[in-house]
Amino acid sequence: MSKNSEAAKILREIAFILQTEEEKENEPNAIFKVRSYNRAADEIQNLSFDIGDIYKKDKLDGLLKIPSIGKAIATKLEEYITTGKMHYYEELKKEMPVDVSQFFGLEGIGPKTIKTLYRNLGIKSISDLEKAATEGKIRSIPGFSKKKEELILKKLHFFKKGGGRLLIGEVYPLVKRLEERLSKFRGVNQAVAVGSFRRMKETIGDIDYVVSVESEKEGDKIIDYFVNMPEVKEVTGRGSAKAFVKLNIGIDADLLVVPAVSFGAALQYFTGSKEHGVAVRKIAISKGLRLNEWGVFDEQKNRIAGSTEEGVYQLLGLNWIPPEIRENRGEIELAKIGKKEEKTRLSQLIGYDDLKGDLQVHSNSTDGTMSIEEMALYARDKFGLNYIAISDHTKSLRLTNGLDEQQLINQANRIEEINDEIKISNKNKYFRILSSAEVNILKDGSLDISNNVLDKLDIVGAAIHSNFALPIEVQTERLVNAAQNSSIDIIFHPTGRIINRREGYPVNISKLIEVAKDSNTVLEIDGHYNRLDLKDEYIRLAIENEVKLVIDSDAHHPSHYAFLKFGIGQARRGWATKSDILNTLSAKELLDGLK
Repeated sequence: MSKNSEAAKILREIAFILQTEEEKENEPNAIFKVRSYNRAADEIQNLSFDIGDIYKKDKLDGLLKIPSIGKAIATKLEEYITTGKMHYYEELKKEMPVDVSQFFGLEGIGPKTIKTLYRNLGIKSISDLEKAATEGKIRSIPGFSKKKEELILKKLHFFKKGGGRLLIGEVYPLVKRLEERLSKFRGVNQAVAVGSFRRMKETIGDIDYVVSVESEKEGDKIIDYFVNMPEVKEVTGRGSAKAFVKLNIGIDADLLVVPAVSFGAALQYFTGSKEHGVAVRKIAISKGLRLNEWGVFDEQKNRIAGSTEEGVYQLLGLNWIPPEIRENRGEIELAKIGKKEEKTRLSQLIGYDDLKGDLQVHSNSTDGTMSIEEMALYARDKFGLNYIAISDHTKSLRLTNGLDEQQLINQANRIEEINDEIKISNKNKYFRILSSAEVNILKDGSLDISNNVLDKLDIVGAAIHSNFALPIEVQTERLVNAAQNSSIDIIFHPTGRIINRREGYPVNISKLIEVAKDSNTVLEIDGHYNRLDLKDEYIRLAIENEVKLVIDSDAHHPSHYAFLKFGIGQARRGWATKSDILNTLSAKELLDGLK
């Protein structure tokens, strides 16, 4: 595991263990301390360079320059970088010798529950938990029941179903870091991560790289370099043009080295999907050609295309197809040269730089980690956005210190003041903060904030945060009621899923889309990589029904704005164009198009 990944993991475990310390729960700095470690972990996980390199260059001062890293955490990181250990972490682990990293993402099994399970049954791992639940031992603990035990077992089974595949956001920084490193290696023309990663799939089973080299001699060198990278745990195979390794994070990575004349064919072949590849190769066969990773060959075995993907597709009578939609779901028919529809979809999918704003941003007024001003300035100066909406949680969501009516009004007034201050501080770049809220949809479908207050905000989103087990008819009606409410502009994360952790509540998505269209309600694509809600097929269904969408990061920290790229990837997988996504517009145009 890279130093970044391992350090981030340790910091998250520290934050997790700190939440189990009941005696410190009422200390004023306890929550702040937990948030500090989580913020630091987020920053380090998403760095594009290694913390070891930072320390080597500038020592402790270099670590202190990383956002969200204070002296206490920087000193611990210094100890880890120089010794491979962190004394504070090791002391905490002595008090609670549980492999807490195994429980990250296990919905409903929080730090306090894990500590209770450890104290009563000695549970230290997921396998221990499953064994105890299967044997009916958990129900014997005070505060637990047979029903709760069965629910834990159900969640464990769902959790294990996603095992072996990592969320794209978990591996993205590492994959891009290795891609860049391979690209810069002497003798390499190009290096690209392909497969499901290039298609921006929600989860990644393994990592594949295609590298183009100037000569066969350079190929041997790049394979040697690849298998000896510090991130490699084990070499499982290698040949003259290929190498197979297992990385420290537990995922396989493969490398294919090809000459420049084959690079485009290799990209096309290994990007997939399998179904798309089969369909494209059938077209080649129908034309008397053969397509593989080395090129397109005629009947005399002459390579007649292969240096570029565009050339491969064009020879087969197709326009180039964006990787995200290569799933054999109609894209090949659309790509046939001469098709008029091609101009409205294939060439006009929303681009990765098309968003102008982010409409789900949280501040430290509730469960965010930074002030409104800090979230705004990061969005403007570091991510190039023109506006954000502060959409903090509302009063019935007590876990997040949700805001009541008066607090929302006060926050809206404060936002106006900050907008004036931002204009004064930077006259050259227009930026605006919108007042908003993530209103909680209650069990009966009503909202926890009155309409007369919501109407004073610039924009309002609504979301379900509880009672996930209700029947599909009830859940759908909750969302329908919110969509039909004249004060609600957006339904946030409409299905409530958390990838590999929670299936989400049952919802009749067709019904919701129908109501959204009739009521001019926008549906959100939540770009946080553990949600990516809506699914790509639901995005396509919404677009086909002319329902407008927005892409948000669900940012609780400035680094989370980077998650917008995953939302855009999801939108592209759902065939969304720029015109389908409202926050590609200016703030004024966006607001003018709402209810």
